[in-house]
This record gives sequence, C-alpha cells and structure tokens, in this order.
Amino acid sequence: MTKNKMIVMREVTKIFANGEDYLKALNSVSLEIDPGEFVAVMGTSGSGKTTLLNLLGGLEIPTEGAVGVNGVWLADLSEEERTVFRRKEIGFVFQKYNLLPSVTVLENLLLPLKLLKLEIRRDEVESLAEKLGILEKLYQMPDKLSGGQQQRVAIARALLHRPQVILADEPTGSLDRKTGTAVMEQMRGMCRDSGQTLIVVTHDEKIAGMADRVVLLEDGEVIKDERREADIRTVGGKDPEKCL
Repeated sequence: MTKNKMIVMREVTKIFANGEDYLKALNSVSLEIDPGEFVAVMGTSGSGKTTLLNLLGGLEIPTEGAVGVNGVWLADLSEEERTVFRRKEIGFVFQKYNLLPSVTVLENLLLPLKLLKLEIRRDEVESLAEKLGILEKLYQMPDKLSGGQQQRVAIARALLHRPQVILADEPTGSLDRKTGTAVMEQMRGMCRDSGQTLIVVTHDEKIAGMADRVVLLEDGEVIKDERREADIRTVGGKDPEKCL
C-alpha cells in the first residue's frame, strides 16, 4: 500500500447483479487520501457516491481492484475480520442517524466502546457531549431529541472511540441549512483536532466548500478531483447546483 496514505483505491470497479442485468456502480476508480484530510464527494443521484463510501468502509468488496485503509487491504480480511477492523478503525455517520431507539443517548454513545471492550472514561464522554451541545441530553431517549440533536449524538458515537477514518453519508441531508452547517462545522473541527480523516458524501456546495478537497463522480467515474483552493463553482466545469 502507498506509504503515508490513509486510504488507497486502485482501479476499483463495483458491479451489482440484478437477475440477468448488471449495474456498474463504480468504474476503475483510483484515489489516494492523506491522514487528516477532509474530502467531500459530490455527484448526481446514482453516480456511485454511496457505493464508494461502502467500499471504503468495508461494507462492500470491489468486483475488481483493491481498497486499503490505514495500511490494510480490506479484501485480504475475512468478513469477521472486516467487521472487527471496521469497528475499530472507521466511524460511520448516516443521514438517518441510526440510533438505537430503545436505549438512552448515553447508551448509544457507549455502544462502540463496549463492542471494542475499550475503557469507558466518563470525563471523555461528557467532554465530547458538551462540545456537541448534548450533555444535558445524555439520559433522554433519542425520540425526544430534535433532528439536529440526534445527528450530534450520531457524530459523537462515531468519534468517541477515536477511529482513524470518519465516513459520513449525507449527514446533514435531513437538517435545515443553518443546523446542517453548524453540525458539519463541529464535525470538521473535531476531526481536525484529533487528526482524523473525514470523507463526506454531500449534495450541499456549502458543505463541500468546507472540505480540503472535492471529488466529483459521474456514472461511476471520477471526473474531477480538486483541492479547496479551486473555486467550487467551477468543479468539473459545472455549477454544483446542477449536480444535485
């Protein structure tokens, strides 16, 4: 695997079979992402964004090519080994929060730590909850929280066990613009403070504008890969508003 790269994708193709039909979700995609980098992935619906994220998280294995995370080629691991690796090295933040409805906010936060059999330090839990503005919500049930508060819980859960990589699939998609921007700024700041690599799938050009780098997908291929210094409004020669 390429030295000093947190994520490497080499000529990755992913094909899904549906009866006699086949869908090529990704076509020969190659990417290298540095430790601590914040990458926004954009593209139209069906462009392959979520498939790319699932491959990076080891939820899917490439049909062709290879995916490496933190020095490990995911295809070399068994399904059980990938599950353990994913729990330890990767934090997921989803648009729909994916909180367990039958337990408190605190118990949702502690679940990854318990699965990994890590030490639970109450001061760290409370410090993170305070930073995200959910300290007073720790003993409430998720359905008593607003959408923004639930998403902050999901972010805290992903960050608490300090994984090397955070993968977020439209994390602000169900929030209003003001709340979504605030939540994303918090996530970005906390990942920067801890040196975590952050990869976010988004349709929101304001969110993409916070990133170090924007990757634009179209029909399963990377058509543009630009650093933040470039004007987001000219990514791929297109107005991102038309890529939504």
